[in-house]
Amino acid sequence: MRDSESSARTGPVAGAQFDLDASDPSGELVDRAGLSARDIAQIDAVMRALAALRAAEKELAEASQRFMKLHETDMRALHQLIVWGNTGEIATPSLLARALGISSASTTKLLDRLEAGGHLRREPHPSDRRALALRISATTRAAAMRTIGAQQARRVNAVRRLTPSQRDVVIDFLEDMAAEIALGNEADWV
Repeated sequence: MRDSESSARTGPVAGAQFDLDASDPSGELVDRAGLSARDIAQIDAVMRALAALRAAEKELAEASQRFMKLHETDMRALHQLIVWGNTGEIATPSLLARALGISSASTTKLLDRLEAGGHLRREPHPSDRRALALRISATTRAAAMRTIGAQQARRVNAVRRLTPSQRDVVIDFLEDMAAEIALGNEADWV
């Protein structure tokens, strides 16, 4: 583990938006009762680390989209098709629409784009004559596995380096953070 004290700000601007003393000097938003200077330094370090992770994820997503010449939804669709191919699930347009949370019209446009680009094929469903089955092309699957898949493997490697108890702490933290910032808390916006 890093010593939070040594990973504190390196200058007057670096990471200041994640520094409680700089972003909330009067404690208007964050109750600091019972927090030591070390606690605050660790909280600042965690917030900077989350920001660095978000930035790395964004940069990776943008690079993947540029490499594959696809939009974010296209990439999500291809990832879902790879997962279903790996698990033996027969992918259909309606199943994909539900997985991506998009309308059937948007799904049709998405599939048209992916098919025109040679990324997938629409085939007759093996057991439902009214449905189509979606299959990712071997070339696209190989490119996705070589790029995006390799990045996912690196994420897994980082998790593997944790002990089981550390993984439990990280899981609890990330689930708690997701619950704290979920859009169900929009009362803050009115």
